[in-house]
Amino acid sequence: MVVSFAVILGLLIGMILRFDSGNSPSKLTLRSSPAITVPKIIATTTTVAPATTTTVVDPGSLPQEKILPGDSDPLFLSHMQDVWQAIITGNTSDAFPAFFPMTAYEQIKALPNPAADYTDRLIPGYEQQLYSLHSELGSNASIAQYVSTVVPSQYAVWVLPGVEANSGSYYRVYGTRMYYKINGILHYFTLLSLISWRGEWYIVHVTSFT
Repeated sequence: MVVSFAVILGLLIGMILRFDSGNSPSKLTLRSSPAITVPKIIATTTTVAPATTTTVVDPGSLPQEKILPGDSDPLFLSHMQDVWQAIITGNTSDAFPAFFPMTAYEQIKALPNPAADYTDRLIPGYEQQLYSLHSELGSNASIAQYVSTVVPSQYAVWVLPGVEANSGSYYRVYGTRMYYKINGILHYFTLLSLISWRGEWYIVHVTSFT
């Protein structure tokens, strides 16, 4: 059977057309790749807070103020706890925070060398008198319980310059009582003299003016 060239050519053209139409781009489904989200990098700056320091100001370096102190403010209560600790242990250095500041003493005393008087007379006297209270407790020192300290502020006097070799002024009060208990029984020590500085009471003489 002889097939003409024209027939063969026609068949080939038809096959090509059918192939193209079956793969027409219009029938192809193109799948798009899912969008990839790139995280945004945000530059951050860490701020370090500056270091803070607490500066303790010596109250004696400041000028005096005419303020009558009480006996219930936190500083006074802390000072009396220090004094009590010194009395029951015999370690008198514990009570130094409650002692009148030397820098304040230099401001109020009309003496040739108030600092020397402070270190050579007042401090040794303060320590000796505190230790005498410790000795008075004797074996009861380990069981004595502190109760409170009462300052008779109603009897305080504003001392003027020229009195007691002073060049400055302060409130002075006598007869402060430090109460404590031994086996439930109330006792007290009498603190001879307290004087004020800027609205706070400080001890200058415990049992005598030595």
